[in-house]
Amino acid sequence: MTTYRLGSSPAVHTPGIIAWAINGYAFEKDRAQMVKVVCDTFPNLPTSAARQLLSKEVAYTVENETVVFSVEDESHV
Repeated sequence: MTTYRLGSSPAVHTPGIIAWAINGYAFEKDRAQMVKVVCDTFPNLPTSAARQLLSKEVAYTVENETVVFSVEDESHV
């Protein structure tokens, strides 16, 4: 299990970006772009983890202005 902590900055309010991207991901034609935006914003986040987050396959919590979520390691999937 790997836990990701996506922090906010003066330029990016992470909970807002993630909520927006989850809404956009609901539209099949927009999914690839939503994953790209999230992965470009958080370069250390693997594409597979971004997909799990945006598809609501995994839940996330917000701690202050940081989005926290966990995914199964790829080697265990």
